[in-house]
Amino acid sequence: MDLETMTAQLERLRADALVAVEGAADAAALEQVHVSFLGRKGAITEILRGIAGLDAADRPRIGAVANDVRGAVEAAAVVRDEALRAAELESRLAAETVDVTTPGRRVARGSRHPIAETVAAIDEVFGRFGFVVHEGPEIEDDVTNFQMLNIPADHPARDLWATLYVDIDDHLLRTHTSPGQIRVMRETRPPIRALLPGRCFRYEAVDASHAFEFFQVEGLMVDEGTSLADLRGLLDEFAHALFGAARATRFRPGYYPFTEPSVAFDVECVVCDGGGCPACGRTGWMTILGAGMVHPVVLRYGGIDPERYQGFAFGMGVERIAMLRHGVHDLRLFMENDLRFLEQFR
Repeated sequence: MDLETMTAQLERLRADALVAVEGAADAAALEQVHVSFLGRKGAITEILRGIAGLDAADRPRIGAVANDVRGAVEAAAVVRDEALRAAELESRLAAETVDVTTPGRRVARGSRHPIAETVAAIDEVFGRFGFVVHEGPEIEDDVTNFQMLNIPADHPARDLWATLYVDIDDHLLRTHTSPGQIRVMRETRPPIRALLPGRCFRYEAVDASHAFEFFQVEGLMVDEGTSLADLRGLLDEFAHALFGAARATRFRPGYYPFTEPSVAFDVECVVCDGGGCPACGRTGWMTILGAGMVHPVVLRYGGIDPERYQGFAFGMGVERIAMLRHGVHDLRLFMENDLRFLEQFR
């Protein structure tokens, strides 16, 4: 191959390489062009291997042409690389642009569990009448949970509480919030207006209306001259606040060892408005809590003189109240943590 032919080939490669450089769509394509023309096995390198066949006088001349071609291609590649980088940066900035005037996305917020919300609603109603929230331990001793509430070991009422004992020293998971009455009376002096919400436990088969773990709210009022009429008025206000001012209420005789007399407090059925339906057993009434005047024996255990002071107590199942408020027919739904159910109460 002579000098003229080799020079012509190099010029053709220059033109082809510059077109390829300009047409490279990204950095990878540009690198491939560089390898194809300027690499160890590139087209320009292959031509230069034929320099040995030229006359000694022609070799510097073809070397100068080759260096000029190589320099032109490399310079074009640098310019193209800068252009590709600039285009990539501009594209990325456009994609990442934030319009600060755009309204923010709404962040999903949690809400109170319906049981916790119901406890808060009960606390709020009784708080209007001066009741103060107290807390008691979930693990009680047999004496406080039963005996001080007028339920000795041989009392038949023991059968009403399926108890879960935790050790041989007669410690148990409290079966109701009523032992809180004893603790409050021993820690404070009348007048007493106490509200005791908390978790309770019984050895129960779980179904739509029973659970081995549940919540109660206990109320206690002790003062001079406290009467059953005071209890009735207070519970009427409570029922009207939760279920509507027009909701009828009634007392029925009941039985609890720690109150005398004892009553069941009913409200007009929230499903049928008193007309009678399966939810209320066709009676038109629903029982929402038990109550009564604190038994003198319980007052004495609490360190209070029953000759001077009288008191009343009431206790309600929180799940029962929540079911009535929200039209839920299976209390197990409250404890399953199914978000599809819980999100209804936001």
